[in-house]
Amino acid sequence: MNALPTSLYVHLPWCARKCPYCDFNSHPLRGDLPVDDYLEALLADLRVERERFGAVPLATAYFGGGTPSLFPPRVFRALLAAADVQGEVTMEANPGAMEHGDFAAYQRAGVTRVSIGGQSFDQRQLRRLGRIHGADDTREAVRAVAAAGFDSFNIDVMYGLPGQTVAAALADLEQAIDLRAPHISWYQLTIEPRTTFARRPPAGLPCADAAAAMEDAGVALLARHGYRRYEVSAFARAGHQCAHNLNYWRFGDYLGIGAGAHGKHTAGGRVRRTAKPRQPRLFMAGGPGETTTVPGGELVGEFMMNALRLTDGVAADVFPARTGLPLAAAEPVWAELARWGIMRRDRLALTPRGHRQLDGVVARFFAS
Repeated sequence: MNALPTSLYVHLPWCARKCPYCDFNSHPLRGDLPVDDYLEALLADLRVERERFGAVPLATAYFGGGTPSLFPPRVFRALLAAADVQGEVTMEANPGAMEHGDFAAYQRAGVTRVSIGGQSFDQRQLRRLGRIHGADDTREAVRAVAAAGFDSFNIDVMYGLPGQTVAAALADLEQAIDLRAPHISWYQLTIEPRTTFARRPPAGLPCADAAAAMEDAGVALLARHGYRRYEVSAFARAGHQCAHNLNYWRFGDYLGIGAGAHGKHTAGGRVRRTAKPRQPRLFMAGGPGETTTVPGGELVGEFMMNALRLTDGVAADVFPARTGLPLAAAEPVWAELARWGIMRRDRLALTPRGHRQLDGVVARFFAS
Protein backbone atom coordinates (compact mmCIF):
# COMPACT_ATOMS: atom_id res chain seq x y z
CA MET A 1 0.00 0.00 0.00
CA ASN A 2 1.14 3.56 -0.64
CA ALA A 3 1.72 5.88 2.31
CA LEU A 4 -1.63 7.06 3.62
CA PRO A 5 -2.60 10.60 4.61
CA THR A 6 -1.14 11.02 8.09
CA SER A 7 -2.08 13.24 11.03
CA LEU A 8 -0.78 13.97 14.53
CA TYR A 9 -2.83 13.58 17.70
CA VAL A 10 -1.46 15.05 20.95
CA HIS A 11 -3.15 14.17 24.24
CA LEU A 12 -3.00 16.70 27.09
CA PRO A 13 -4.81 14.84 29.87
CA TRP A 14 -5.44 17.29 32.69
CA CYS A 15 -8.74 19.07 33.47
CA ALA A 16 -9.70 21.58 36.12
CA ARG A 17 -12.38 19.05 37.10
CA LYS A 18 -13.51 15.70 35.72
CA CYS A 19 -17.04 15.82 34.27
CA PRO A 20 -19.37 13.01 35.40
CA TYR A 21 -20.20 11.94 31.84
CA CYS A 22 -16.61 11.89 30.54
CA ASP A 23 -14.96 8.58 29.66
CA PHE A 24 -11.87 10.12 28.05
CA ASN A 25 -8.44 9.69 29.59
CA SER A 26 -8.61 12.87 31.65
CA HIS A 27 -7.33 13.58 35.15
CA PRO A 28 -8.36 16.38 37.53
CA LEU A 29 -5.46 18.71 38.12
CA ARG A 30 -4.07 18.60 41.65
CA GLY A 31 -1.28 21.06 42.25
CA ASP A 32 0.77 22.70 39.53
CA LEU A 33 0.57 21.62 35.91
CA PRO A 34 3.84 19.80 35.03
CA VAL A 35 4.27 21.83 31.85
CA ASP A 36 7.98 21.35 31.18
CA ASP A 37 8.18 17.70 32.22
CA TYR A 38 5.20 16.81 30.09
CA LEU A 39 6.48 18.78 27.10
CA GLU A 40 9.82 16.98 27.33
CA ALA A 41 8.01 13.61 27.38
CA LEU A 42 5.85 14.62 24.40
CA LEU A 43 8.87 15.65 22.34
CA ALA A 44 10.59 12.34 23.15
CA ASP A 45 7.42 10.45 22.18
CA LEU A 46 7.20 12.41 18.93
CA ARG A 47 10.75 11.37 18.03
CA VAL A 48 9.85 7.71 18.59
CA GLU A 49 6.75 7.98 16.42
CA ARG A 50 8.64 9.82 13.71
CA GLU A 51 11.06 6.91 13.55
CA ARG A 52 8.12 4.52 13.23
CA PHE A 53 6.41 6.48 10.47
CA GLY A 54 9.45 7.79 8.63
CA ALA A 55 9.50 11.07 6.74
CA VAL A 56 5.80 11.03 5.86
CA PRO A 57 4.33 14.59 5.88
CA LEU A 58 1.80 15.42 8.60
CA ALA A 59 -1.35 16.87 7.09
CA THR A 60 -3.14 17.95 10.29
CA ALA A 61 -2.73 18.03 14.07
CA TYR A 62 -5.24 17.85 16.90
CA PHE A 63 -4.60 18.71 20.55
CA GLY A 64 -7.20 16.87 22.62
CA GLY A 65 -7.74 16.15 26.27
CA GLY A 66 -8.38 16.71 29.00
CA THR A 67 -8.27 20.45 28.54
CA PRO A 68 -5.37 21.32 26.21
CA SER A 69 -5.91 25.04 26.67
CA LEU A 70 -4.66 24.72 30.27
CA PHE A 71 -1.20 24.55 28.69
CA PRO A 72 0.53 27.78 27.65
CA PRO A 73 1.04 28.62 23.96
CA ARG A 74 4.77 27.88 24.11
CA VAL A 75 3.98 24.16 24.45
CA PHE A 76 2.06 24.20 21.17
CA ARG A 77 4.77 26.23 19.47
CA ALA A 78 7.48 23.76 20.50
CA LEU A 79 5.52 20.70 19.42
CA LEU A 80 4.42 22.16 16.11
CA ALA A 81 7.96 23.28 15.32
CA ALA A 82 9.20 19.73 15.93
CA ALA A 83 6.33 18.07 14.05
CA ASP A 84 6.22 20.35 10.96
CA VAL A 85 2.46 20.04 10.40
CA GLN A 86 1.43 21.28 6.97
CA GLY A 87 -2.29 22.01 7.44
CA GLU A 88 -5.08 22.41 9.97
CA VAL A 89 -4.14 22.47 13.68
CA THR A 90 -7.02 22.16 16.15
CA MET A 91 -6.93 22.83 19.89
CA GLU A 92 -9.74 21.89 22.26
CA ALA A 93 -10.56 24.61 24.79
CA ASN A 94 -13.02 25.00 27.62
CA PRO A 95 -14.80 28.35 27.89
CA GLY A 96 -13.81 29.38 31.44
CA ALA A 97 -11.18 32.11 31.63
CA MET A 98 -9.05 29.98 34.00
CA GLU A 99 -8.97 27.21 31.39
CA HIS A 100 -7.33 29.02 28.50
CA GLY A 101 -4.82 31.73 27.80
CA ASP A 102 -4.85 34.44 25.15
CA PHE A 103 -6.31 32.90 21.98
CA ALA A 104 -4.23 35.22 19.82
CA ALA A 105 -1.10 33.75 21.41
CA TYR A 106 -2.24 30.22 20.55
CA GLN A 107 -2.77 31.33 16.96
CA ARG A 108 0.72 32.80 16.81
CA ALA A 109 2.00 29.45 18.14
CA GLY A 110 0.50 27.70 15.12
CA VAL A 111 -3.05 26.74 16.12
CA THR A 112 -5.47 27.39 13.25
CA ARG A 113 -8.77 26.08 14.66
CA VAL A 114 -10.36 25.99 18.12
CA SER A 115 -13.00 23.55 19.42
CA ILE A 116 -14.95 25.05 22.32
CA GLY A 117 -16.61 22.67 24.80
CA GLY A 118 -19.77 24.67 25.44
CA GLN A 119 -22.19 21.68 25.80
CA SER A 120 -25.21 23.79 26.83
CA PHE A 121 -26.37 27.38 27.33
CA ASP A 122 -28.74 26.40 30.15
CA GLN A 123 -27.08 27.10 33.49
CA ARG A 124 -29.02 24.32 35.26
CA GLN A 125 -27.89 21.80 32.68
CA LEU A 126 -24.29 22.96 32.93
CA ARG A 127 -24.42 22.29 36.68
CA ARG A 128 -25.92 18.84 36.09
CA LEU A 129 -23.13 18.09 33.62
CA GLY A 130 -20.51 19.13 36.17
CA ARG A 131 -19.25 22.00 34.01
CA ILE A 132 -17.47 24.82 35.81
CA HIS A 133 -18.22 27.49 33.20
CA GLY A 134 -21.39 29.43 32.47
CA ALA A 135 -23.20 30.26 29.24
CA ASP A 136 -21.68 33.75 29.23
CA ASP A 137 -18.22 32.18 29.40
CA THR A 138 -18.94 30.33 26.16
CA ARG A 139 -20.12 33.53 24.48
CA GLU A 140 -17.03 35.37 25.67
CA ALA A 141 -14.73 32.56 24.48
CA VAL A 142 -16.33 32.71 21.02
CA ARG A 143 -15.84 36.48 20.90
CA ALA A 144 -12.20 36.05 21.94
CA VAL A 145 -11.60 33.39 19.27
CA ALA A 146 -13.15 35.62 16.60
CA ALA A 147 -11.19 38.66 17.79
CA ALA A 148 -7.98 36.61 17.58
CA GLY A 149 -8.65 36.12 13.89
CA PHE A 150 -9.46 32.41 13.72
CA ASP A 151 -11.31 31.64 10.50
CA SER A 152 -12.76 28.38 11.80
CA PHE A 153 -13.95 27.13 15.16
CA ASN A 154 -16.34 24.56 16.57
CA ILE A 155 -18.83 24.59 19.44
CA ASP A 156 -19.83 21.32 21.13
CA VAL A 157 -23.53 21.15 21.99
CA MET A 158 -25.21 18.19 23.72
CA TYR A 159 -28.83 17.06 23.60
CA GLY A 160 -30.71 14.37 25.49
CA LEU A 161 -29.89 16.06 28.80
CA PRO A 162 -31.78 15.33 32.03
CA GLY A 163 -35.33 16.68 31.87
CA GLN A 164 -34.68 18.29 28.49
CA THR A 165 -37.51 18.88 26.02
CA VAL A 166 -37.24 19.24 22.26
CA ALA A 167 -37.82 22.99 22.63
CA ALA A 168 -35.05 23.30 25.21
CA ALA A 169 -32.63 21.31 23.06
CA LEU A 170 -33.35 23.57 20.08
CA ALA A 171 -32.92 26.67 22.25
CA ASP A 172 -29.37 25.50 23.07
CA LEU A 173 -28.62 24.84 19.43
CA GLU A 174 -30.04 28.19 18.31
CA GLN A 175 -27.66 30.01 20.64
CA ALA A 176 -24.67 28.22 19.10
CA ILE A 177 -25.96 29.17 15.65
CA ASP A 178 -26.43 32.78 16.77
CA LEU A 179 -22.74 32.86 17.70
CA ARG A 180 -22.00 32.21 14.01
CA ALA A 181 -19.96 29.08 14.69
CA PRO A 182 -18.81 27.72 11.31
CA HIS A 183 -18.84 24.17 12.76
CA ILE A 184 -21.15 22.64 15.38
CA SER A 185 -20.82 19.22 16.97
CA TRP A 186 -24.38 18.23 17.97
CA TYR A 187 -24.40 14.96 19.85
CA GLN A 188 -26.42 13.04 22.39
CA LEU A 189 -25.40 12.62 26.01
CA THR A 190 -24.64 8.94 26.45
CA ILE A 191 -23.96 7.11 29.69
CA GLU A 192 -20.56 5.51 29.26
CA PRO A 193 -19.15 2.72 31.45
CA ARG A 194 -16.73 3.66 34.22
CA THR A 195 -18.08 7.20 34.55
CA THR A 196 -19.75 8.87 37.49
CA PHE A 197 -23.02 8.95 35.53
CA ALA A 198 -22.74 5.18 34.97
CA ARG A 199 -22.54 4.65 38.72
CA ARG A 200 -25.17 7.27 39.54
CA PRO A 201 -27.30 7.99 36.44
CA PRO A 202 -28.96 11.41 36.45
CA ALA A 203 -32.72 11.43 36.82
CA GLY A 204 -34.98 12.41 33.95
CA LEU A 205 -32.94 11.28 30.95
CA PRO A 206 -35.16 11.45 27.83
CA CYS A 207 -36.37 8.17 26.38
CA ALA A 208 -35.10 6.95 23.01
CA ASP A 209 -38.09 8.36 21.12
CA ALA A 210 -37.69 11.78 22.74
CA ALA A 211 -33.96 11.84 21.99
CA ALA A 212 -34.66 10.88 18.36
CA ALA A 213 -37.17 13.74 18.10
CA MET A 214 -34.51 16.15 19.40
CA GLU A 215 -32.00 14.85 16.88
CA ASP A 216 -34.42 15.19 13.94
CA ALA A 217 -35.46 18.69 14.95
CA GLY A 218 -31.86 19.77 15.48
CA VAL A 219 -30.69 18.38 12.14
CA ALA A 220 -33.52 20.25 10.39
CA LEU A 221 -32.71 23.48 12.22
CA LEU A 222 -29.03 23.25 11.32
CA ALA A 223 -29.86 22.57 7.68
CA ARG A 224 -32.06 25.67 7.53
CA HIS A 225 -29.11 27.73 8.71
CA GLY A 226 -26.69 26.36 6.13
CA TYR A 227 -24.99 23.63 8.16
CA ARG A 228 -24.42 20.40 6.25
CA ARG A 229 -24.31 17.18 8.21
CA TYR A 230 -21.18 15.44 6.97
CA GLU A 231 -20.75 12.98 9.85
CA VAL A 232 -23.08 11.51 12.47
CA SER A 233 -22.58 14.39 14.91
CA ALA A 234 -20.67 16.97 12.84
CA PHE A 235 -22.27 19.89 10.98
CA ALA A 236 -20.38 22.52 9.04
CA ARG A 237 -20.88 25.44 6.75
CA ALA A 238 -19.08 25.25 3.41
CA GLY A 239 -15.32 25.02 3.80
CA HIS A 240 -15.34 24.34 7.56
CA GLN A 241 -15.30 20.56 7.88
CA CYS A 242 -12.70 19.27 10.33
CA ALA A 243 -9.90 17.93 8.11
CA HIS A 244 -8.27 16.05 11.00
CA ASN A 245 -11.40 14.08 11.86
CA LEU A 246 -12.06 13.38 8.18
CA ASN A 247 -8.70 11.62 8.07
CA TYR A 248 -9.81 9.34 10.95
CA TRP A 249 -13.12 8.52 9.29
CA ARG A 250 -11.46 7.83 5.95
CA PHE A 251 -9.14 5.37 7.69
CA GLY A 252 -5.99 7.42 7.32
CA ASP A 253 -2.98 7.01 9.59
CA TYR A 254 -2.06 9.11 12.61
CA LEU A 255 0.71 9.42 15.15
CA GLY A 256 -0.62 9.43 18.71
CA ILE A 257 1.56 11.00 21.42
CA GLY A 258 0.85 11.72 25.06
CA ALA A 259 -0.66 9.83 28.00
CA GLY A 260 -3.30 7.41 26.74
CA ALA A 261 -2.91 8.52 23.11
CA HIS A 262 -3.74 6.04 20.36
CA GLY A 263 -2.23 5.87 16.89
CA LYS A 264 -2.65 3.95 13.65
CA HIS A 265 0.21 2.96 11.34
CA THR A 266 -0.12 1.12 8.02
CA ALA A 267 2.97 -0.53 6.53
CA GLY A 268 3.89 -3.76 4.81
CA GLY A 269 0.27 -4.70 4.29
CA ARG A 270 -0.49 -4.53 8.02
CA VAL A 271 -2.41 -2.07 10.16
CA ARG A 272 -0.95 -1.55 13.61
CA ARG A 273 -2.52 0.24 16.56
CA THR A 274 -0.41 1.98 19.20
CA ALA A 275 -1.46 2.95 22.73
CA LYS A 276 0.56 4.93 25.25
CA PRO A 277 0.39 4.51 29.06
CA ARG A 278 -2.80 6.11 30.36
CA GLN A 279 -1.38 7.49 33.59
CA PRO A 280 0.52 10.75 33.01
CA ARG A 281 3.08 9.79 35.65
CA LEU A 282 3.90 6.53 33.84
CA PHE A 283 4.00 8.28 30.47
CA MET A 284 6.40 10.95 31.71
CA ALA A 285 8.59 8.23 33.24
CA GLY A 286 8.98 6.68 29.79
CA GLY A 287 6.71 3.72 30.43
CA PRO A 288 6.29 1.40 27.46
CA GLY A 289 3.21 1.63 25.32
CA GLU A 290 1.54 -1.17 23.39
CA THR A 291 1.56 -2.02 19.70
CA THR A 292 -0.90 -4.51 18.26
CA THR A 293 -1.56 -5.67 14.72
CA VAL A 294 -5.21 -5.57 13.67
CA PRO A 295 -6.19 -9.09 12.55
CA GLY A 296 -7.28 -9.29 8.94
CA GLY A 297 -10.68 -10.53 10.02
CA GLU A 298 -11.28 -7.33 12.00
CA LEU A 299 -10.05 -4.87 9.39
CA VAL A 300 -13.35 -4.84 7.50
CA GLY A 301 -15.25 -3.91 10.66
CA GLU A 302 -12.68 -1.31 11.71
CA PHE A 303 -12.83 0.38 8.33
CA MET A 304 -16.63 0.45 8.28
CA MET A 305 -16.82 1.66 11.88
CA ASN A 306 -15.07 4.81 10.69
CA ALA A 307 -16.16 5.30 7.08
CA LEU A 308 -19.86 4.72 7.64
CA ARG A 309 -20.00 7.58 10.15
CA LEU A 310 -19.68 9.90 7.15
CA THR A 311 -23.04 10.78 5.61
CA ASP A 312 -21.52 10.33 2.13
CA GLY A 313 -19.37 7.38 3.13
CA VAL A 314 -16.43 6.76 0.82
CA ALA A 315 -15.90 5.52 -2.71
CA ALA A 316 -15.53 1.76 -2.98
CA ASP A 317 -11.89 1.95 -4.09
CA VAL A 318 -10.91 3.61 -0.79
CA PHE A 319 -11.45 0.28 1.01
CA PRO A 320 -8.66 -1.70 -0.69
CA ALA A 321 -6.39 1.36 -0.74
CA ARG A 322 -6.64 1.83 3.04
CA THR A 323 -6.86 -1.79 4.23
CA GLY A 324 -4.88 -3.78 1.66
CA LEU A 325 -7.83 -6.15 1.41
CA PRO A 326 -9.78 -6.90 -1.78
CA LEU A 327 -13.20 -5.29 -2.05
CA ALA A 328 -14.60 -8.84 -2.07
CA ALA A 329 -13.89 -8.99 1.69
CA ALA A 330 -16.68 -6.46 2.27
CA GLU A 331 -18.91 -7.40 -0.65
CA PRO A 332 -21.20 -10.07 0.89
CA VAL A 333 -22.42 -7.93 3.81
CA TRP A 334 -22.47 -4.77 1.69
CA ALA A 335 -24.63 -6.43 -0.99
CA GLU A 336 -27.04 -7.82 1.61
CA LEU A 337 -27.44 -4.46 3.36
CA ALA A 338 -27.94 -2.74 -0.01
CA ARG A 339 -30.78 -5.15 -0.80
CA TRP A 340 -32.40 -4.16 2.48
CA GLY A 341 -32.10 -0.45 1.68
CA ILE A 342 -29.61 0.15 4.49
CA MET A 343 -26.52 0.81 2.36
CA ARG A 344 -26.06 2.45 -1.00
CA ARG A 345 -24.95 0.24 -3.85
CA ASP A 346 -22.82 2.83 -5.67
CA ARG A 347 -20.45 3.51 -2.75
CA LEU A 348 -19.67 2.45 0.80
CA ALA A 349 -22.26 4.66 2.47
CA LEU A 350 -25.43 4.31 4.50
CA THR A 351 -28.87 5.42 3.41
CA PRO A 352 -30.85 7.68 5.78
CA ARG A 353 -32.54 4.52 7.06
CA GLY A 354 -29.14 2.94 7.62
CA HIS A 355 -27.85 5.83 9.72
CA ARG A 356 -30.53 5.03 12.28
CA GLN A 357 -28.95 1.59 12.61
CA LEU A 358 -25.26 2.50 12.46
CA ASP A 359 -24.12 0.38 15.42
CA GLY A 360 -25.96 -2.67 14.15
CA VAL A 361 -24.59 -2.23 10.64
CA VAL A 362 -21.01 -2.02 11.89
CA ALA A 363 -21.57 -5.13 14.03
CA ARG A 364 -22.56 -7.05 10.89
CA PHE A 365 -19.20 -6.28 9.28
CA PHE A 366 -17.29 -7.36 12.39
CA ALA A 367 -19.26 -10.61 12.41
CA SER A 368 -18.60 -11.39 8.74
